[in-house]
Formats: sequence, structure tokens, C-alpha cells
Amino acid sequence: MIENATGLILRTRLLTETSLIVHWLTPAAGRIATVAKGARRHKSPFQGKLDLFYQADFSFARSRRSELHTLREVRLQATREPIRKDMQRLQQAAYATALVEDATETDTPLPEIFELLRDFLDHLCQSEPAPSLIAALELKILREAGLQPPWSETNLPPGTQKAATTLMEGDWTTGNRLKLTPAQTGELHGFLQGFIRFHLGRLPRGRAAAWA
Repeated sequence: MIENATGLILRTRLLTETSLIVHWLTPAAGRIATVAKGARRHKSPFQGKLDLFYQADFSFARSRRSELHTLREVRLQATREPIRKDMQRLQQAAYATALVEDATETDTPLPEIFELLRDFLDHLCQSEPAPSLIAALELKILREAGLQPPWSETNLPPGTQKAATTLMEGDWTTGNRLKLTPAQTGELHGFLQGFIRFHLGRLPRGRAAAWA
């Protein structure tokens, strides 16, 4: 059965010398994996359309035997080139996709998570990376995953709790404009690190570099 979707590419990996496995985040189908057969051939119709953080409309044939589906067509929407031209942007974007993968299940509708990641990547293309932006990302993803921290039960100072609430509830511009003190940055970093490790079982790859 052929299905259509809009998706963000979370990661890719080689399957054979000519084919790729592409991991997508979509609103309705959630996280899915597709095989792009012949994608690495010079004249492939997928040439230039499959890379990290790309957004596209695509069609795929759903497999009845596995969770690996067959990619049919791709119509590119956005490539987000500014992310590739700045190492800190790249590190924050890579961590964002890793966090989404660790905090969500496959084949589960994720419209809110899709919108969060899409808007985060778009904002990252236009603004300077900052630790406060990563704090906002973690807080928003945790909330959507049903893991909002119980602030009244934490030992965080009131000022840091207020800053965390502002980051969680505000838009992405707020994440850049809010000026955390060095102490608040350290407190949020440490608290969220322990909270994420406890609830997800590990820290997603790239967190230290994203916060740097």
C-alpha cells in the first residue's frame, strides 16, 4: 500500500553500496524508516534530496513484514543550509534529532513533536545558538512526552524555576532572548541532565556539545 507523508529526516545510514536507510519524523505516521533503493547512484531520482534536517513530501510502500518500508518519491521542501555552515548549529540540530528519537516511540502519531522539531530547526537557521535554546528544547520535548518536571518537588532556586517555565511555555525567540545567569545555566543543565537520564535511561548523544 502506498502512503503519502511530510517528514523531517532524522538520520541516514548505508544499507548497501547504492542504497540508504532514511529515518523520518512525520506528524501522522510518527517515526518511520524507509529504504531508498539506488539513492547513491549518480542518476538516482533521490539525488540531492536525502540529507539530515531536510524536510520533504514523500511517498512510501509500507512493508507488511518489517518496520523498514520502501521509499518511492521525494519532493523536497527545505534543506536548512545555514545549519551546515556553523558547527554549533550543527551540534544543536544533531542533538535535537537524537533527543526526539530517544523520547518517542516508532509508528506513533507525533504531530506536536514534529512541529516542535520543525520550528526549532527553522529558528536555528536564523538565530545564534545558545544554551538557553537547548534548555527550551529539552523542556518542550519533555512536556510533550508527558514528562514535565514537577518544579515544586525540585531543589532548584525559585528564579531558575521561573526561567525554566518561561523557556518551556514561550516561543523559540524567547529561548534566545532570555538571558540566564551562569549559575542558572549550570543549575538547569545539571537538573535536566539527571532528569533526562532517569526517565529515558540514558543521555541522548551529543548533549554536551549542544550545551557548550
